[in-house]
Amino acid sequence: MPITPDTKDWTWVLTRPCPECGFDATAIELSEVGSYVRANAGIWADVLERDTVRERPDDSTWSPLEYACHVRDVHSLFAQRLVLAMTHENPVFPDWNQDEAAVQGRYADQALEQVASDLMDAAFAAAEAFDAVPAEAAGRRGRRSDGASFTIETLGRYYVHDIVHHAWDVTRERD
Repeated sequence: MPITPDTKDWTWVLTRPCPECGFDATAIELSEVGSYVRANAGIWADVLERDTVRERPDDSTWSPLEYACHVRDVHSLFAQRLVLAMTHENPVFPDWNQDEAAVQGRYADQALEQVASDLMDAAFAAAEAFDAVPAEAAGRRGRRSDGASFTIETLGRYYVHDIVHHAWDVTRERD
């Protein structure tokens, strides 16, 4: 599946490796989600120390700082979705518009030290929440308003791909 700026539904990453970043979410076990999240969090401290952290590579691509703010918010979002799936029967997750969040949250203007601290806090809280999921709860379900359905296990896989992909976005060599 070619990835374009119009690609809205990334759930296909649950069935095959991502053609951009190469990450294979199908290989992730629920018990590994917390470890992946913690490892990924460490990448962002280095990213936020770059001299070019506020620079966008082009008009349509976020700066490393904006990506870090997004990833911070992704950690909180997936922790919230996990709680909903653990405490309700097949809940509908509240909608979240990442582009709107970036504008309203003024991602480009945020303080680097605060973003680094908040990202680590959110990552470790989400990792602990996923670590605490008992194996028998892996099949509990939740869904987005667009109809995409997840088990807690696939929610974890989707989440890990998202943060790994964004780390790839800010560490890869651009053409």
